[in-house]
Amino acid sequence: MQRLFSTFADGWPGVGLLLQRLLIGAALFFRGITSGKADDLASIVVSLVGAASGVLFLLGLWTPVAGTLAAIVQVWMIFSHPRDPWTSVVLATLATTVAMIGPGCWSIDARLFGRKHMEIPRR
Repeated sequence: MQRLFSTFADGWPGVGLLLQRLLIGAALFFRGITSGKADDLASIVVSLVGAASGVLFLLGLWTPVAGTLAAIVQVWMIFSHPRDPWTSVVLATLATTVAMIGPGCWSIDARLFGRKHMEIPRR
């Protein structure tokens, strides 16, 4: 994960990324659990993948993977649910940008893959 992001933003940029991640995650989760057609297995699977990517965004876990999955699911929804393509366009764009920028310092990714501070014991 460190190879993907040089730093995990903190301060006000980190707060902004946290808010953006929470908003996108909640929207993806809600859209995922409400958009599946009960009679179509492919639709159910894609909706569950979309909801799972929303949960990963909420946690800040595997953010590049979650962003890529969310973008793929939303592009699929653009073509399979043509009545409301703009919500999917916005969610795909936002998920892609967070996948490129990174999750910020208030995420599980930062705790697992961020730089560790080592203290050298003194004699």
